Amino acid sequence: MEQYRGKKVLIVGLGKTGFALINLFNQWGCDIKVTDLKPIFDLNKQVKRLKKINPVPGMTLGEHKDEDFIEADLVVYSSSVDPNLHQLKVAKEHGRAVYSDFAFAYEHTQKPIIAVCGSHGRTIISHMIGYTLKLDKKNVFIGGTSEEPFVNFLGLPNKEEFDYCVVEVSPQQLQTVESFKPLMAVYPNLEEKNLLGRFKNSADYLDTALKVARNLGPENYLIVNFDKLAPNSVLRTSQAQTLWYSRKSFVTMGVISEIQGTHFHDKRIHCNIHFHSEFKVTDMRIVGVNNRENLMAAITACKALKVSDQAIQQCIEKFPGIPHRLEFVVEKNGVRFYNDSKSETMDQLKISLEAFKDQVILIAGGKELEGVVFDKYANIIREKVRVLVLVGEVKETMNRVLGDVTQTYLVGSFDESVLLAYQKSRTGDTILLCPGNEGSDVFRDFEEKGNYYKKLIFQL
Repeated sequence: MEQYRGKKVLIVGLGKTGFALINLFNQWGCDIKVTDLKPIFDLNKQVKRLKKINPVPGMTLGEHKDEDFIEADLVVYSSSVDPNLHQLKVAKEHGRAVYSDFAFAYEHTQKPIIAVCGSHGRTIISHMIGYTLKLDKKNVFIGGTSEEPFVNFLGLPNKEEFDYCVVEVSPQQLQTVESFKPLMAVYPNLEEKNLLGRFKNSADYLDTALKVARNLGPENYLIVNFDKLAPNSVLRTSQAQTLWYSRKSFVTMGVISEIQGTHFHDKRIHCNIHFHSEFKVTDMRIVGVNNRENLMAAITACKALKVSDQAIQQCIEKFPGIPHRLEFVVEKNGVRFYNDSKSETMDQLKISLEAFKDQVILIAGGKELEGVVFDKYANIIREKVRVLVLVGEVKETMNRVLGDVTQTYLVGSFDESVLLAYQKSRTGDTILLCPGNEGSDVFRDFEEKGNYYKKLIFQL
């Protein structure tokens, strides 16, 4: 934007969002400086990356200097940075413009915003809504996380052609914006949390999370989970057009004549928003009770936006999930492959296995860490795993504890694990990569592991 060309911009925080801000302001021709509390020896990769940028931004590492904040025309900080940081207050006292990355993106976005709020489930609901809107031939930006910061929208060359921005909004982000009023807000849940250093207590966390609902007016939409949030007074008395969704039947609960929304009745999803619609769920690709609930949220939002029933049905049948989170990859010769490489603890592995109705062929293992107790997961392995393929540093340890629970094989490489799992499969089987352990014994991170898994599948 021309109004920022040549301005001195200080970016606080050198994570993924920090680099998104650097790219944006560099694109706009700004004089950029960055600051991060971490010492330089903890930021080697980031510094190398900074030095490849032309022109190279100024750097203050290991501390925040008041003068950096005072000398800047504009200070923008990542939402992970505490908004009560002393230097941010100093900058405001000296009349400097101070924004979080989220607040800056919101102020400069002219497109309708669909905000997915709450405590968890935000990512998949955002992607379900965006996926369905795209099926309905809409141009959609999906973001709000460190993986895809909202500010990335501002750097798009064709942003004027977009119809909607679907953004995840955490309570931490809401702390950093004075007044946030999207076209639509979705609330799947609210949990009492107290993130140390950010909120005074759990009540402060909940109060902040509900800021959006309080700001909405009659021209806005509010989508709420009836099963979990019906008693919430703030959501129940909102001035917005409130639409509810439930995995239960509004008919059975006796509320069908009182509320508008989406519910599960007689083995189908029914929706009475604008006009009555019914959707089949027999061919739904994603698995798990939570994902069915998330789907109800997305359908309710899309019906409110008058998305076609055809696009919604296509989403039910084709949406593959979020990459590396119980992601449906492909069906090969009657065998379905799922990628859940992000589940790097045994607790997460247990939750993922519970999402499947039938037994699976499980590929698990990774880095050996001290203190991991595998005994308590024997029952879930016995119940949900027909074949267990173990790989990585921890395979011997897991085998000693879990090897007799089900049919178990140990392999020498990750490539072998995928090949063996496929050899042991039969038509109708599901092969699931769910490590239950960190993948850093061989891979850089869970994303590299998941992507390599998908590559191997397509080579079978």
